[in-house]
Amino acid sequence: MKKTPILSTIGWRECVALPDFDLPEIRAKIDTGAGSSSIHATRIHYFHQGDREMVRFQVHPHQYNIHDTVTLEAPLIEHRHIKSSNGQKQLRPVIETHIQLGEHRWLIELNLTNRSLMGYRMLLGRQALRKRFLVDVSQSFLQSQPDHHPRP
Repeated sequence: MKKTPILSTIGWRECVALPDFDLPEIRAKIDTGAGSSSIHATRIHYFHQGDREMVRFQVHPHQYNIHDTVTLEAPLIEHRHIKSSNGQKQLRPVIETHIQLGEHRWLIELNLTNRSLMGYRMLLGRQALRKRFLVDVSQSFLQSQPDHHPRP
């Protein structure tokens, strides 16, 4: 008989860290309907560092706050067609980075897009969650405690 691994349970929203970028907290919506994960990114700029194609972009890590801005750089993995929430396909840059949720830390792919009209700066999709977590949609912040960043 095959053993089923015991998975940690997370809520429909959690606070995650992106340690590769020294970002200790971003509120993320957990979305099992989305295949991929995305982060709100603006001012996306491509450049070369040696023979690597890189991407520089800005994020607003605190929900409802457009004044706190952080500029980040990462190697570009590829451009990928991603279906947005309105059903339109968009060509988006994709990077890899480590994510931390509670005691769990792992590598994810993250596509960069403008999420200014969305409630959350980051979306965690199925690829990032698969074989790691169960989602309890009636709960929030089961693996994390949000710092409170007041609305401006």
